[in-house]
Amino acid sequence: MNQFSNQKYDLEERTAQFGEAIIKLCRSVNQDVIAKPIVSQLIRSATSIGANYMEANGASSKKDFINKIFICKKEAQETKHWLRMLVVCAPDKNLEARKLWQECQELTLIFQKIASSARNKV
Repeated sequence: MNQFSNQKYDLEERTAQFGEAIIKLCRSVNQDVIAKPIVSQLIRSATSIGANYMEANGASSKKDFINKIFICKKEAQETKHWLRMLVVCAPDKNLEARKLWQECQELTLIFQKIASSARNKV
């Protein structure tokens, strides 16, 4: 499995570790005029996954919870896009970006399942 497996069922920790890994990756990228905005977008979308998950856990209603979970999923999907763009700017980061893309895909599927299950219980 991957570096995130140990926290497989602790999504707060898992999403935090994912955001931290993205930050570390972005710190290692030479930020020229093209890479800089991509790095910025990647950091924003990746770190907001965990922030929105924290908000979902404190949701005021089932509807609010589902909405926040959908935002988590959307941010994860956006993060996958920015990881792809980052590899174009920094091809030497391809292997690390692929691993993070895979973790992001798993998070996307997890949030989709949570949202679907929550909607079915409404």
